[in-house]
Amino acid sequence: MNMQPAATSPSPPLNEAKTKRNAIRTQTVDSLWGCFFILPQMVGLIIFSLIPLVLAFALSLMSWDGFGERSFVGLDNFMGQFKDPDFRIALVNTLYYTVLTVPTGILAAMLVAVGLNKVKGKVLYRLIYFMPNITMSVAVAVVFMWLFNSDFGLINLYLKDWFGIDGPRWLTDTRFVMPSIALLSIWMGLGGSMVLFLAGLQGISPTYYEAAQIDGASKWQQLRHITIPLLSSTTFFVTIMSVIGSFQVFDQSFVMTSGGPAKASYTLVYHIYDSAFVDFTFGTSTSAAVTLFAMILTLTLLQMKISKRWVHYEE
Repeated sequence: MNMQPAATSPSPPLNEAKTKRNAIRTQTVDSLWGCFFILPQMVGLIIFSLIPLVLAFALSLMSWDGFGERSFVGLDNFMGQFKDPDFRIALVNTLYYTVLTVPTGILAAMLVAVGLNKVKGKVLYRLIYFMPNITMSVAVAVVFMWLFNSDFGLINLYLKDWFGIDGPRWLTDTRFVMPSIALLSIWMGLGGSMVLFLAGLQGISPTYYEAAQIDGASKWQQLRHITIPLLSSTTFFVTIMSVIGSFQVFDQSFVMTSGGPAKASYTLVYHIYDSAFVDFTFGTSTSAAVTLFAMILTLTLLQMKISKRWVHYEE
C-alpha cells in the first residue's frame, strides 16, 4: 500500500488575513480620530504651558529688567535667592502656612465627608459646602478682612459678647496673621476635598461594614480599621493637591495684608510677584519661580515614594 506524504499545514485563509487588515485599518482610523480630537488641547498645552516653561528656565539664567537687553548670568540668580533674606522669610512663612492648612484641611474634609455620607439631603449639603470652593478668592478675602477686623469685625464682637474676652488683632499682629489666612484657606478648600472624600467613601464596599458589625465592631473601630485605610488612596491624592496649593498661596496675603505686618505673611509666590512687578528683576523672579517648581516637584516625588508604605488599594 502506497503511503501518501504528510500534507503541509495550509496557509491562513484569505478571509482571516482580510479580517486582520480590516482590524489594523480600523485601529489606525480610530487613532487618527483620537489625535484629531486632542489636537486643540495639545496645541494649547504646547503654546501656553510647555513653551513658557522652557522660556522660564532660560530666563532664570539671565538678568533682565523687562525693557533692556538680556544678559546671561548663569546660576547667579539662584545663588542670590538663597542669600536673599526676603526669600528665606517667604520660604519659612510658606512652610508654616503649609503645616497649618494641609493636615487641618484634610482632617476637617474627611470628618465632614464621613458625616454627610449617609444623611438625607446629601446633595444639598454637598452644594453648600462646595460653594466657597468656586467663589472668587479675592471676594472671599475682602469679606474675611471685615470679619477679622480687630475694631468692628464680627469675630471679635462675638468673642466680646459671648465670652467677654477681647479678640486679637488678627491681621495686624505677626502672631495671628498667618493662622488667620490659613483659617480662610481651610474654609475655602473644605468643599473640594470633601467631595473627593465622599467619592472615595462611595467606592468602599458595604460588605466590610456588615462583616464588622457582625463581629461587634463599634463605629469608631469601623472608622479606624475600615474607612481610614480604604480612604488612603483618596487621602494621598488630596494631600498632594493640598501641598501644591499651599505652596502657591498668594491671593489671600496680597489682598488682606500685602505681605505684612513685618512680612509675617510674605509667601514665596508673593516674593516672585514682588521681584517681578515691583523691583522689575525678571531674571531673579523667574529663578525664584523655578526654585519653587523644583521644591514642589521634590515634595511630590517624596510623597509618592513614601505612599507605598501607607496607601492601600482595595483588591
